[in-house]
Amino acid sequence: MGIEHHIQQLLYRYNCVVVPDFGAFLTQMKSASISKSTNTFYPPSKRISFNEQLSSNDGLLVSYMANAENKSYEEMLKHTLDVAKTWKKQLHSGERLKISSIGELWLNREGKLQFQPSDEVNYLTSSFGLSSFVSPVVTREVLKEQVEELEEKIPFYITPEKRERRSLRPYLKYAAILLLAFSTGMTAFRFYGEMLNKKQIVLEEAQTLVTKNIQEATFFNSKPLELPELKLNVTKKATANHHIIAGAFRIKENADKKVLQLLKKGYEARYLGVNSYGLHQVTYASYDDPEEALIFLKQVKRKESQDAWMLSTK
Repeated sequence: MGIEHHIQQLLYRYNCVVVPDFGAFLTQMKSASISKSTNTFYPPSKRISFNEQLSSNDGLLVSYMANAENKSYEEMLKHTLDVAKTWKKQLHSGERLKISSIGELWLNREGKLQFQPSDEVNYLTSSFGLSSFVSPVVTREVLKEQVEELEEKIPFYITPEKRERRSLRPYLKYAAILLLAFSTGMTAFRFYGEMLNKKQIVLEEAQTLVTKNIQEATFFNSKPLELPELKLNVTKKATANHHIIAGAFRIKENADKKVLQLLKKGYEARYLGVNSYGLHQVTYASYDDPEEALIFLKQVKRKESQDAWMLSTK
């Protein structure tokens, strides 16, 4: 199977699929929408974009291809780099690169890479089976003329309300409100008085108990217990905030393999954790002194890998 098929399969499950030395295909949620001009309804989907800056190998695509085709990681990495080289050559020659069910890439007049996503496949699994459809325009009846005709046929009159006979009712209403407020206030005051009495009783009982315990304690006349002097040697441990990063992997197992490889080579490598992009970071070593970290970084770039970089945390 071609590399396009494997990229499609990964886009269903991941939001970022990196093609080493070429770029990354990203997906972003797109809500359901409706086209007012064509009355077409579109279900929720994933919109695909491309970023040529994200070209460092994170191991996701190569590992997936190696497992799917039952080949070694190194063999599939070489195949992927060859495909990326072919794609770049095709783009620089002025041709358009069409990746099936993903999109189309080309270079504009300024030499900048352009990407047009394909709408053939919806990579949002929760929208599986949903497709766009056209709904006929909903026509609503206008009843204004019918209402006007009814008003002409059935006239109605408003008779004024006679309030002279009900002159006492507003006063009775206010009197009932005042009576209710007074009874509520008396109930609250009585409840507050009972709470104060209970609080006073509890305080008196607590004071009596404390006084009794103090009196009982005065019967004992013992010398205080002398304890031997204990000396502790406290050493302030330096916090290593400057890390020389060896790589960032989307799969945790690849990060663990990298740590073992670096430990065998004699580095103080360790697993650093997950960054804000969801990638598992591995460090050659960590330093408290930034100058020592920079010196070590230069050595790693010269001897081990030019992709190493330093991460400083607070």
